[in-house]
Amino acid sequence: MPKIVPIHDLKDTNAISKMCAESSEPIYVTKNGYGDMVIMSMKTYDEYMLRQEIYQKLSAAEEDFHSGDVTDAEESLQNFLESGACQDMGSSAIFAPCVGSKGG
Repeated sequence: MPKIVPIHDLKDTNAISKMCAESSEPIYVTKNGYGDMVIMSMKTYDEYMLRQEIYQKLSAAEEDFHSGDVTDAEESLQNFLESGACQDMGSSAIFAPCVGSKGG
């Protein structure tokens, strides 16, 4: 359930800061009984912005898919390996495909 506080409660900055820190959701501030602004902790804001970035990238990928602007995964991996991009990546587990490739 969203937290809603009247604007006059903002005078107690320590309490508002604590409320924001303890909440993983935005806090709605009302003025004269109507919504006026939203406040949140930096952590909540950063998480929100990260989610927005992910949603934007997923939306762009979905548009590419529907327009046919896609590449086969095996073909993309082969192109990556042949590009020599693996040269400086070493043999970490994340870049295991690079081991034994032309670049690795």
